[in-house]
Amino acid sequence: MNYAENRIHTGHPDYETQFWNCMKGAPYAEDRLEKGRSSATGTYNLPVNTDNNYEKEIGKVSVFRKLASVFTRYNGAVDIITANSDDIAEFVPETESIDIKDAIDDFNTVRVTGNKLATLLRLPTEFVTDAAFNLEGYLTKHLARNFARAEDNGFINGTGTDEPVGILHATAGAETAATVETITYDDVISLYFSVKAEYRTNAVWLMNDKTALALRKLKDNTGNYIWNNADNTILGKPVIISEYMPDAEEGNKPIAFGDFSYYWIVKRTPVSCKILQELFALRHQTGYLAFEFIDGKLIRTDAVKVIEMASEESASA
Repeated sequence: MNYAENRIHTGHPDYETQFWNCMKGAPYAEDRLEKGRSSATGTYNLPVNTDNNYEKEIGKVSVFRKLASVFTRYNGAVDIITANSDDIAEFVPETESIDIKDAIDDFNTVRVTGNKLATLLRLPTEFVTDAAFNLEGYLTKHLARNFARAEDNGFINGTGTDEPVGILHATAGAETAATVETITYDDVISLYFSVKAEYRTNAVWLMNDKTALALRKLKDNTGNYIWNNADNTILGKPVIISEYMPDAEEGNKPIAFGDFSYYWIVKRTPVSCKILQELFALRHQTGYLAFEFIDGKLIRTDAVKVIEMASEESASA
């Protein structure tokens, strides 16, 4: 079933009714849910209304989804064509010919995979069967929270093997602007200007709390702080905090700066879920197993730059 057909089926009110009957352990018509079943996991795709609410919730709690570009590729080609041109327009004198640009090398092909992300939630069965309990609201918010945390970690630290390619990936992630033993005021300035002006327009800083605290204390030779406490910016650019950025320790890349919209998040399937009643019955609990398939890649590695902390080998070289 393609994406359009899936949305028509899972958007039908009867599918939504049967889905939530199933999730509550109430009688339901399995044949009505069949077209919404994921062949990869045997779970049922969220109804369209729930899926829309889920996307709103994960957009609120995910650091990376606020910064990156998010696309849907539920079916069809798994290759995405991206523009890679630095050509500019030029003024041409009235009587002179126009210089024809060859655009054959202006495009890259990005391979999109479907990395499986799973989460398991458990609830007291008495809550699930209580008509007053908002099961849909609970599951939507908790699935969004759990998936957002896992996604953010993958989009930063992912290896590209069964998970996204993170921005800190050694070869396919952000380019390294400098390797330093300690982070100085001048190092931060250099990182800022290592990013092309076109990417600095919408650029932000990304780091964890510990690194942010260290940068708050950085001063120039005249005692001016590099951090603007009035609006939490550095050189006029917002600072974004993520717990998944590493500390400023040997071999790590603790600070990233650039335009993160060039990191592409590609959703390969809707979120799907199934109820697990027997597994936790002795504990008077009901389980919910949910999956999503997603990928992420930085399509222009020069759009984001990082500072890397020197290792013992590089420091002694």
